[in-house]
Amino acid sequence: MAGLWRSYQALMAKHPWTVQIITAGSLVGVGDVISQQLIERRGLANHSVRRTAKMMSIGFFFVGPVVGGWYKVLDKLVTGGTGGAALKKMLVDQVGFAPCFLGAFLGISGALNGLTVEQNVTKLKRDYMDALISNYYLWPPVQIANFYFIPLHHSRALIQQRWRFKGVTGKRTYRTCLCNTIGCCSDCGCCLELLPLLESQ
Repeated sequence: MAGLWRSYQALMAKHPWTVQIITAGSLVGVGDVISQQLIERRGLANHSVRRTAKMMSIGFFFVGPVVGGWYKVLDKLVTGGTGGAALKKMLVDQVGFAPCFLGAFLGISGALNGLTVEQNVTKLKRDYMDALISNYYLWPPVQIANFYFIPLHHSRALIQQRWRFKGVTGKRTYRTCLCNTIGCCSDCGCCLELLPLLESQ
């Protein structure tokens, strides 16, 4: 395990952009597998490979490049490694970046799941504020620790989890979704909420 970690660090030092994108896409895919198997309990026979592939593509082409680029910009906007600098980075990240990123992610996810522009707008109006509020329950303290303890080249938004829970109450969300399926969608994903963005090194 230590050897694998050293190899990963060496690759990160040589090819940070490529490794970041591959890592983000892979872990977004892992997150969807965890969601389907442990949260939704669909079983391997009913696993939606198509949905996992869509989520991985969002990780490869959106999450990895956008978040990686943002962290570089943020590191230039707020310099220093003190606790105060970490607090400032968290505030800029959560006030300026998180709301835009969340809206873009939900919109891209809806488009990949075949929603029309009108359906996507309806979905954003319905889900955006719940997802944003839930984001603020979790991410400010996590981001302070991230910015204070983890070097820039290891700071990555690696995993996109989509939990079918409303906020942080632990209650399942049951709605009539835009594909006219009662309850939580299994294939189109249009009523899944983005919770949460998990980061690790």
